[in-house]
Amino acid sequence: MTGIHPSTGEPCRVLVLDDEPLILLDLEFAVEDAGCKPLTALDLVEALAIVQNNAISAAILDVSLGQGQTCEQVARTLAGMGIPYVLHTGDLDRMDEAVRSLGGTLVPKPTPAAVVVARALEPLAIRLD
Repeated sequence: MTGIHPSTGEPCRVLVLDDEPLILLDLEFAVEDAGCKPLTALDLVEALAIVQNNAISAAILDVSLGQGQTCEQVARTLAGMGIPYVLHTGDLDRMDEAVRSLGGTLVPKPTPAAVVVARALEPLAIRLD
């Protein structure tokens, strides 16, 4: 099964950014199960490099990345490129206004990985062959 991006006809690539390795791995497998190629990052620098060097179809972004970092810069970059993303967070009550203003679809933790991936792919109407 392959997730095909409808506008390009290419397999979709999904950026997955999470600072927790087990959550990242779970999401990575769910992206593969959806027939897409996961591009994973544990921190902001890795994620930005992936965005700059790859054709991304969609993204799943953990909001809080530890050490005071958030996904804000990645989300703003993706939004500027017209790439849909979900904000996957357990900190809905503590998110500051800047993060709330990012847009994207909010998906609270814990949510099953397959559901998170499905929400990330919804805007694309991915065709599964």
